Amino acid sequence: MANKSHLKYYAILLLFLTFGNSGMAQDLEKTSMYSVFNGKTLESWKIPDGGEWSVKNGKIIAKNNPEKKGSILWTDESYNDFVVQLDFKMISGNIDSGIFMRGEDKQNPQIQIGISGSLKRDMTGSPYVPGASYPVEAKNINKLLRLKGWNTIKALAVNNKYTVWLNGEEVMNYTMDNANLHGPVGLQLHPGREMEIHFRKIVLGKL
Repeated sequence: MANKSHLKYYAILLLFLTFGNSGMAQDLEKTSMYSVFNGKTLESWKIPDGGEWSVKNGKIIAKNNPEKKGSILWTDESYNDFVVQLDFKMISGNIDSGIFMRGEDKQNPQIQIGISGSLKRDMTGSPYVPGASYPVEAKNINKLLRLKGWNTIKALAVNNKYTVWLNGEEVMNYTMDNANLHGPVGLQLHPGREMEIHFRKIVLGKL
């Protein structure tokens, strides 16, 4: 579990969200958000071997090593229902990253950031499910995604429903059958790539 003395700030976030095609409104009142990145170290995270992850000037830097090794940076803590928000910036190379929602297996989606290796095009904001590829595609990404600047992505998991916002606009919602409803959050550095991506301002709220 994260060391609370290193959680630098708290914020109050009022969310009015709509899930799926059912139009069922969920009023998530005043969700308390806390930092899971203190801007200085990777405390609160399980650091992979290999040196692909580092911290500099308040940013987490993910960069493939010469062997193009990839890895996943996992939170120490696991979650049930939660919302996570972070900033990301695509620095160089063929960006293929994402946010793992509740672990890595066929019962959990990964929210894509960057180019899909299978589809060979940008699928930012879309859920990737092993064995099912991308069951839905995020909307308006071409208009919203800043290729040379910072982007803010927010991803919500409530039961088996997932919603994503990019730079303040809702772009995706997806209901997954037989979802695993408990697990850690992960940031991906895809193997077999030459790429660098930065992350900052990572906050999370339990629901």
